[in-house]
Amino acid sequence: MSLCINPQCSNPDNQDTSLFCQSCGSELLLDGRYRVLKELGGGGFGKTFEVQDSDPQNLDGGNSTHKVLKVLLHNHPKYVELFEREINVLSRLNHPGIPKVEPDAHFSFYLNSSNTPLYCLVMEKIEGLNLSQYINQRGKCISQKIAIQWLMQLLRILEEIHRHNFFHRDIKPSNIMLRSTGQLVLIDFGTAREVTDTYLSKQSTGEVTGLFSAGYSPIEQLNGQAVPQSDFFALGRTMVYLLTGKHPSELYDSQIDELNWRERVPELYYEFADVVDHIMARLPDQRPSSAQVILNQLEAVYHNLYGSDSFLDHFALNPVNEDSDDMPTRVAPPTAPLPLPPKPQSFSFSEPQEKIDPSFVEQCQEELAQLIGPMAALICQKTVKKNPNISPTDFVKTLATKIPDPQKAEDFQQKLLS
Repeated sequence: MSLCINPQCSNPDNQDTSLFCQSCGSELLLDGRYRVLKELGGGGFGKTFEVQDSDPQNLDGGNSTHKVLKVLLHNHPKYVELFEREINVLSRLNHPGIPKVEPDAHFSFYLNSSNTPLYCLVMEKIEGLNLSQYINQRGKCISQKIAIQWLMQLLRILEEIHRHNFFHRDIKPSNIMLRSTGQLVLIDFGTAREVTDTYLSKQSTGEVTGLFSAGYSPIEQLNGQAVPQSDFFALGRTMVYLLTGKHPSELYDSQIDELNWRERVPELYYEFADVVDHIMARLPDQRPSSAQVILNQLEAVYHNLYGSDSFLDHFALNPVNEDSDDMPTRVAPPTAPLPLPPKPQSFSFSEPQEKIDPSFVEQCQEELAQLIGPMAALICQKTVKKNPNISPTDFVKTLATKIPDPQKAEDFQQKLLS
């Protein structure tokens, strides 16, 4: 079956060998290669379809792939701007957690006897469910273990987006897909923005349109003042939904301006809860400065929960079933776990033969904690354990690589080595 995408067509179903719609006469082979198979869904200004992409360079017709076609049905200038923005963002990003778009995968399509174009974008088809569908079909919330894995995955996706000076602005469960492999994919980049001088200028004069998904978007976004840290807020709210099964608005306490969610998660580890609450802070400057800072905090949490470092990257990129035998044995949380507020922690050395002065290590730890938080203790301890004969200079330089801000990293080195 081949589907006609003319929204006014009275009978869009056609034989898959036809080149023109038998009802309205519009072409069925879009851009010379895409044949529409079925409708997937529709929004306020467009529709999505599943298409078969037959590579015209392959003369035997044997190379075909199913993809997703997004069609803009209303040519209002604002809708066209959002559509073109999504094309721009997706064509510049390359990450397994972001739908792939080929350079030539966008085009204009004219219906039969019409001079008004339909704007079209073809992208990778993500096989799986969005997280709202997944929770509904699963019938229960995800575990804390899976939540940490997924949060690390999504932060790595955001790290890539923010690295290109974009931010998403519409993170929520329905905009995150779960592949059958366990890979999460962030979708719907129509509201994404690039942080440019023009954007900042428009933002300062109130010319940026406020976009808001109730329960997930932070208040600054409603006022057109969204920043990259706005994505962290929405990501935290998404985690709350996945852990509780409740829409964030159902958990909101207006008297204290916070979500009452912790008591709804069995055996919640408070350090992980602190990370989630931290990224949901009311004001942008109260949230972590970058995705890497949050990832560092989660690494410390993961170490405390499972006592293993070798699984961190594996779980962040290739999560497994929580009942799998590959999961590490859970160990009891430490008696004095690292709190999230940047309060320096001390530790004792198990190997007294270490050459580096413990007092210098503690001094470095205190300075590092002011910049990256409580996971500084873990980093210092691991660095000394792996390199017991490390020199003070190399020790400081190694720690400086954990500081996301280059200028702060340089200041850190100068302060400790001068």
